[in-house]
Amino acid sequence: MQSLVKVLQDIWILTESGIVIYHRVFQEKVDEQLFGGLMAALNSFAEELVNEGLSNFELQDKRYTLLKKDNLLFISNSSKKAKEKKVMEELHTIADKFFKLYPLEVLSNWDNDVSLFLDFEKEIEDSLEETIKKFQDAFW
Repeated sequence: MQSLVKVLQDIWILTESGIVIYHRVFQEKVDEQLFGGLMAALNSFAEELVNEGLSNFELQDKRYTLLKKDNLLFISNSSKKAKEKKVMEELHTIADKFFKLYPLEVLSNWDNDVSLFLDFEKEIEDSLEETIKKFQDAFW
């Protein structure tokens, strides 16, 4: 299933402890491991409050959406204008592609070398906004 409209801008995949194992970010403003630790802590806090993790939150003009699947957190950001359902569908699609490429057997034997996941961007290009689109949005 290919997306007609790319709604996700940036994406992070992290362990429950907050280690970022993959990220694709256009303009890094915060170290990805620091970001991962913060997101894991926020999700853990939300779980303590409501027995569920955080599903999304907004900062300025962006919405951050979180999906927890098989002990990993998939986090993306998108415009607040993007439909939440569409963003969550894309995040589910990305998680499915991730586990197809890196099955749980591979992850259970993972040696903490994040370079294993470098090729993942090729698998999810259909879901992510491209740099030129962001450039156009900023200047046109």
